[in-house]
Amino acid sequence: MKVLITGGGGFVGSHLADAFLARGDDVFILDTGSVQKTRHLIGNQQFHYVRDSIFNIEILEGLIAKCDLVYHLAAVVGVEHYVGDPYEVLNVNVNGTQNVLKLAFKHQKKVVFGSTSEVYGRNPKVPWHEDDDRVVGSTRIDRWCYSTSKAVGEHFCFGYHRMGLPVTITRYFNVYGPRLDKLDVGRIITIFMGQVLRNEPLTVIGDGEQTRCFTYIDDCIRATMAAGIGSNTDGEVFNIGTNVETTILELAKTMIDIASSKSTIRFVTQESVYGTSYEDIPRRVPDTTKMETILGVKADTSLRDGLSKTIDWFRSANF
Repeated sequence: MKVLITGGGGFVGSHLADAFLARGDDVFILDTGSVQKTRHLIGNQQFHYVRDSIFNIEILEGLIAKCDLVYHLAAVVGVEHYVGDPYEVLNVNVNGTQNVLKLAFKHQKKVVFGSTSEVYGRNPKVPWHEDDDRVVGSTRIDRWCYSTSKAVGEHFCFGYHRMGLPVTITRYFNVYGPRLDKLDVGRIITIFMGQVLRNEPLTVIGDGEQTRCFTYIDDCIRATMAAGIGSNTDGEVFNIGTNVETTILELAKTMIDIASSKSTIRFVTQESVYGTSYEDIPRRVPDTTKMETILGVKADTSLRDGLSKTIDWFRSANF
């Protein structure tokens, strides 16, 4: 099988490439960024990295036409982008997604669209089932542009599915592991990682009682592959994650403990980190029933085990 992964040079995409190559499939990556996370695959005759954009229609169509399955993971991700450049978030995540879906429909190739737990917004009813309501804040708050962009992408997916395109949506819940992000930027684990490895105070926003469900990358990849090659997934949306809640304060303490770090914890205000155009989400918990019953995957890697592997990797990689 030939698999195209847009945004395949990123965290989830690079691990997904590993998994499909291990199956003996041909993997094509389309990405505008660095090859750093896929450098270990260079030289594999079944791996093909195309450094270009989903806005280059000629390149995109050529890749979609030759592949059997498309994973659309290309997106602008990260809180620093939500509040720093909302236009680019909306442009790439909405208009770029339309490009992929339009060409996949033309060539009738199945698409797995990588979405996010952010689409639920701040719905206070947890755990979140795939059909639960979206509850988001004012459009004046830049923080919600990412959630909105992915929700629009999902609407396009369902629209194309009604016209006959095989499509599946995956909503990721705080996936982490080796090759996550650069230290000090991106997601909370890599922000803490830089601090904990330098024995600096971990900056916990607010009281640290907000919760997340941290999902190890290996569990995420097993579910993501099943969404693409499993049966009974067309037209479905799946929460991809663990349902074990962890407070941010617990995460900080656990990382300090595993790393045997001399770091302490420093509480900071949200405004001092992200300004006034950000709103936090108190709890983010998935209902994982569909993932477990239809995809046949349970995210069972414990946080301690996953963090231990992740910390060891960052220590050895000088990433």
